[in-house]
Amino acid sequence: MTSFDKPTTEDTSADDARAVTEAALFEAFGGVRGMVETVLPGLLFVSIYTVNKDLHMSAIAALAVALAMVVVRLARKDTVKHAFSGVFGVAFGVVFAMMTGNAKDFYLPGMLYTLGLALAYIVTAMAGVPLIGLMLGPVFRENLSWRTRNPGRKKAYTKASWAWGLILLGKSAILFPLYWWADTTQLGWVLVALKIPPFLLAVYLTWVFLAKAPPPIDVFAEMEAEERAEEERKAAAAQGDGGAATAGRHRRES
Repeated sequence: MTSFDKPTTEDTSADDARAVTEAALFEAFGGVRGMVETVLPGLLFVSIYTVNKDLHMSAIAALAVALAMVVVRLARKDTVKHAFSGVFGVAFGVVFAMMTGNAKDFYLPGMLYTLGLALAYIVTAMAGVPLIGLMLGPVFRENLSWRTRNPGRKKAYTKASWAWGLILLGKSAILFPLYWWADTTQLGWVLVALKIPPFLLAVYLTWVFLAKAPPPIDVFAEMEAEERAEEERKAAAAQGDGGAATAGRHRRES
């Protein structure tokens, strides 16, 4: 193997950083299963409503499948945060649609949430505390160290938050006019179609920005190292006190 064939330390570190970033994003956003759990209730609702125009049957079916996914996760002892968020979203939509009698209102809470999230990403990026950093900091074991100690990662988080905010804002710009102008089935199918592609684009851009950023500072490892060092200092001090006491005894005896 020539020197050109041997991986450099920089290449290895970059590969490690990318692998850590991919794993963290997968954990934070739920991966393929999380996407399925996000799409399936809405897909079932619009499919049933397209066939029979029955609001009650469509809503009950969507809520039932969302609850079933939570039960499956509980039975498998998996994390349930993504499934629970789906249940709450579907439940709000069901309640809202039942109260107004308008099937399109099943989608309104989720649309409002998307718009609010888009604004949160943009506002926090402008304020210098990007939301994506607040979300991913604990996943990367860096907490908020990126704010003051790792400017390269803060810049990457800011870019990622802008990406999420603008993508979700663009999605809202498509959906809200359809809420007013389109019928329930048209809105539903467009909404289902827009569930995954914008999400994947935002996750991809986040991965690109973070993969090029400096590695995270593991504050948990730092705290553990400080605790070990403190214990070693206490042990050394105790040994020193014990040695001094022994020497004093020897002097008194002599």
